[in-house]
Amino acid sequence: MAEPSSTTIIVPAFNEERSVGPLVEKLAAAGAWHQILVVDDGSTDETAARAAAAGATVVRHPYNKGNGAAVKTGVRHATGDHILIIDGDGQHKAADAVRLVSYLGEYDLVIGARSTHTQATHLRMLGNTALNRLASYLTGRHVPDLTSGFRAARRSCLREFLYLLPNGFSTPTTTTLAFIKGGYNVRFEPIDAEARVGQSKIRLMRDGAKFFIIILKIVTIFSPMRVFAPLSALSFVLGTGYGLWTVFTDHKIANGAVLLLMFAVIVFLVGLVSEQIAALRFERSE
Repeated sequence: MAEPSSTTIIVPAFNEERSVGPLVEKLAAAGAWHQILVVDDGSTDETAARAAAAGATVVRHPYNKGNGAAVKTGVRHATGDHILIIDGDGQHKAADAVRLVSYLGEYDLVIGARSTHTQATHLRMLGNTALNRLASYLTGRHVPDLTSGFRAARRSCLREFLYLLPNGFSTPTTTTLAFIKGGYNVRFEPIDAEARVGQSKIRLMRDGAKFFIIILKIVTIFSPMRVFAPLSALSFVLGTGYGLWTVFTDHKIANGAVLLLMFAVIVFLVGLVSEQIAALRFERSE
């Protein structure tokens, strides 16, 4: 069982002056943490000052780089064997932080999976549900909460995937998929999230497409055939069906059917090559 004394808490924060101080105080009261590290991502308010006043170690970015960049900075500055990442908006409970860390003895990544009734809006809930189902299909594992920023991990495992993390808001998505496809033990621990202080900086319509692309990107890196095989099969079925229909109606195979069949073969072969490249990548890392 991992202990708070071996855990560095990373709090990425951007203009969270109203919530970061009370959050740090509650975390400090919940356990004897190895380190509470607030990464001020170029805030224009009193975020850094209030975090420091509450007892946190503060690392500042000279300008706003994004949530992912703040997490990467925190991981590089962390000295604990384990890392807990928690949003600075005050929606997560300090008691849940101790619970998540306690599972790191058996698991490599523990994610605080928010219950559906604690989602901010119905539209946000529907968007997250769609992303969760897509991630579940592509990884072959039930993913109840893909975008939760509340998670604990072994520092050594997290550093392995640090180069994959984007600078924006998709760090939770990337780490979840990378750990699952990398063969690490991942646990989704149910939690209840409270209403955040202030307004969310994520916009569903603007960032939803980014999350979708990142899901495909990460799965393609670790398990390409999960993406290429369905595309190849769909093209093959359409090409075969169209070809048979034109044979019966026009007594010839249409060029479109031939192109669909050729596309199916090409996509399948590209998937095989990508699968071999992914296997070689893991062989080199080991």
